[in-house]
Amino acid sequence: MCAAIHPQLSHCGIYARDVAKQVEFYQRVLGLIVADSGTSAAGLQFAFMTAAPDHHHQVVFISGRGEHGVTTVNQLSFKVGDIDQLKEMFRRARDAGVSGIRQVNHGNALSFYLADPEGNGIEVYMDTPWYVPQPHGVPVDLTQPTEAIMAVVEKHCRETPGFMPLDAWKAEVRDRLARSP
Repeated sequence: MCAAIHPQLSHCGIYARDVAKQVEFYQRVLGLIVADSGTSAAGLQFAFMTAAPDHHHQVVFISGRGEHGVTTVNQLSFKVGDIDQLKEMFRRARDAGVSGIRQVNHGNALSFYLADPEGNGIEVYMDTPWYVPQPHGVPVDLTQPTEAIMAVVEKHCRETPGFMPLDAWKAEVRDRLARSP
């Protein structure tokens, strides 16, 4: 019998009205680079973008989105390694003139949300060492000192029903995955 297979999401493709404008935004605000670009045999423009040398692309923008069509993308989520990187990305987005940025403490993650030029949702986040049941979200102020933010987040997590250290939650998930088909 074959061992359980659990595919990992690695990238997404999004239709765009203006591929160049999307590329410029994702380069300037999120620091992605163009891994490849070109035009398909059908005449569609492609831009493959990444922020990780182990991933040829994490997002690909493809021309062909209708001029007045609404987005079907809820969000693209970009993970950073720690709170200092999260605060820097928040500063970068704010300094780029992005408005409507929402800062959220999810307990298991700290995030901020914004929209790209075509209205697709973007989340930039970092994991915390804690778990609380989701959905969960309360405001956080990423302009505060790192130690103050983390103290507030930890206190909030510990006071939330269902709290556990992240390692304990991961052990539960590993057990569940081992029992799944």
